[in-house]
Amino acid sequence: MVQGTGSSVGKSVIAAALCRILAQDGVNVAPFKAQNMSNNSYVTADGGEMGRAQVVQAQAAGVEPHTDMNPVLLKPEADSRSQVVINGKPVGSFEAKHYWGDQSEVWSAVTAAYDRLAARYDVIVLEGAGSPAEVNLRDRDIVNMKMAAYANASVILVGDIDRGGVFASLLGTLELLLPGERKLVRALLINRFRGDRTLLDPLPEMIADRTGIPVIGVVPFIYDLQIKDEDGVTFGDYVPPSPGVPRGAAPRDQVRLARPEPNARPATNDVIEVAVIGLPRISNHDDLDPFRRAGCRIRVVTTPQELSGAHIVIIPGSKSTIADLRWMKSRNLDNAVVNAANRGVTIVGICGGYQLLGQQLDDPDATESGEPQSEPGLGLLPISTVFDTTKTTRRVNIEIPETTSGPLKGPAASGSGYEIHTGITTGTEKPLSTLSDDASFPRNAEGPHMPRPDNPAQSTWPDGASSDTLPIIGSYVHGLFDSPGILRRLLYTTADTHNLPRPQIQEFSMEAEYDRLAKTVREAIDMDLIRALIE
Repeated sequence: MVQGTGSSVGKSVIAAALCRILAQDGVNVAPFKAQNMSNNSYVTADGGEMGRAQVVQAQAAGVEPHTDMNPVLLKPEADSRSQVVINGKPVGSFEAKHYWGDQSEVWSAVTAAYDRLAARYDVIVLEGAGSPAEVNLRDRDIVNMKMAAYANASVILVGDIDRGGVFASLLGTLELLLPGERKLVRALLINRFRGDRTLLDPLPEMIADRTGIPVIGVVPFIYDLQIKDEDGVTFGDYVPPSPGVPRGAAPRDQVRLARPEPNARPATNDVIEVAVIGLPRISNHDDLDPFRRAGCRIRVVTTPQELSGAHIVIIPGSKSTIADLRWMKSRNLDNAVVNAANRGVTIVGICGGYQLLGQQLDDPDATESGEPQSEPGLGLLPISTVFDTTKTTRRVNIEIPETTSGPLKGPAASGSGYEIHTGITTGTEKPLSTLSDDASFPRNAEGPHMPRPDNPAQSTWPDGASSDTLPIIGSYVHGLFDSPGILRRLLYTTADTHNLPRPQIQEFSMEAEYDRLAKTVREAIDMDLIRALIE
């Protein structure tokens, strides 16, 4: 089991690496995390929701993601309220004090899912959450030591040296564990080291001598690793690499940005600038990965002034669409986006971002906030959305017709993606695309993989909308721009409009990234000890 000294020390990536390494060695392996808190979710083959990290780990292991790998998913809607998803299905929204009360039913769901998974696979790579040493949460923590004890798992404790203070973090975490918990920690791992490994000596040996727990390895910092992040937005301002000149980015509110990489150059006038509205409840931010891989310069914006110079503005998905719309209005970002559209800047709304581009958003059943509410949208698309208690989760195929105008000008293009949203949107007289149920996955009789809920007889249905007069498009589909053909249409049109060089857009292989990760970690850790821990 991979645990950490804190959040974002690299637990998810190390777990993915171990899944890949073991799969390469012929082991029948699967990932597991009892409970995730993230708005970055994924739709499984049977229409369930699970956290993105375990999807990545399952793909690294070469197995189909299943909700048993992440039986509990908490999707924050406000500072103290989350939607609770158990076994892939939403069961309601709860205030923190209520959810953290009697957890017997949640624990039963967790252990049942683990038992089912353990019956199907020879080895399970478990992941913890945050730190196991949060003493105020010990009696309610079902993700770390309680889960390790249930699974009889050997714990590898990971510390992030790139943050500084890794030795104090490792020792402090061990010091705060109960004696029985500390016995479960069988190895320590130092993650994200930059520079000459020998400069650490003899500190790993000293910490091993002091704790009696071996340091299993020192994993180097892996630059530009293209593996989807679980929680916050960790991309920085990205431009095509050029040696010798660093880049930097400042944090924006609740949006985390990556640290500078040493092989990139500052912004130039020949790169497509993509401004992403930094919504407080941003979800599924991996929709932005294709733009980064294509060499666009991405920046997260929270003020109108920061939209200056953007060629594309993306309003991403949101777990609390109306609240995020009001946040935009409080910062005058609504008017800034409208003004940008009038200047010819392309506006792209995805899922919640698509909804708030419309005329009106109504929540009569208090789906989003616990009380009925209504809010005028940005008025850029001729659509309106009514939220209800029905949640759409399905995988879809996408067909975009040939067009000779608009931000997606170009030949017909197709792709695949998935929907995760509440709300029915009407008024799509000029839809962006046609969707169909992804036939490569089984339909779920309960609804997630059925066609449009308002007309189950349809085998295809329209999605999204576009403006007749301005460069504005919106879609419910996450993963829309993972299709090179669709991304090419958007970026080529943008480049031509602003007299920029067309970016290179190529097929991208996650398999190669998993192999690169596995090779780096395999070379950095004691694999004999890993095998001994498994046995």
